[in-house]
Amino acid sequence: MSELVVRDLGRQVYEPVWRAMQEFTNTRSESTPDEVWFCDHDSVFTLGLNTKPEHLLAPGDIPVIQIDRGGQVTYHGPGQLMIYPLIDLRRAGLGVRDLVTALEQSVVDLAADYGIEAASRCDAPGVYIDGVKLASVGLRIRRGASFHGMALNVDVDLEPFSRINPCGFRDLQLTDLARLGADSDLAAVRDKLLPHLLRHLHLDQALSSARLSGVPTSLQSPE
Repeated sequence: MSELVVRDLGRQVYEPVWRAMQEFTNTRSESTPDEVWFCDHDSVFTLGLNTKPEHLLAPGDIPVIQIDRGGQVTYHGPGQLMIYPLIDLRRAGLGVRDLVTALEQSVVDLAADYGIEAASRCDAPGVYIDGVKLASVGLRIRRGASFHGMALNVDVDLEPFSRINPCGFRDLQLTDLARLGADSDLAAVRDKLLPHLLRHLHLDQALSSARLSGVPTSLQSPE
């Protein structure tokens, strides 16, 4: 079993984290341990490779960044737990669909822990409760390894979602765990989600030996 590194990055500006994920993926070797990064971001709209301009309605004062994941436009902001699995899929014996399913099912299981019935959809990646979206998935695979990941709404200002067609869907409604009467604490949600995620990735044996680390060197500010 290879080593697993879990990082809690705290609140981060989006672009440096994106660039750090790219660097990690571009420079990793066959022996590089897999990592899972957790954080939330300052407010930003990100445009996936398939974004159509008409889905960005009125961004206003929120920055807009074109990035290299799949999918369309979405919003990231404070109180939204970002889960970034930096996994060597070839080494793990996982396909892209396996990874998407693992991300989605980990949130379905998390919701069940709170007594909430959630489900994925075959026509649109993510996790939904009666058609209302709780979590979004967008990935990039390079050199057989994954980056980007999943956004789980924990306790989020949902107003910015009205400035876009989220994930390319007009009138798509969003919710979060706090509004569903579950949890509003990012750290608590992270700790409950991680075992579900690793189980669905078949990495649950690594959980007991996972090394909890802080911000990677590429994100640390110089002294």
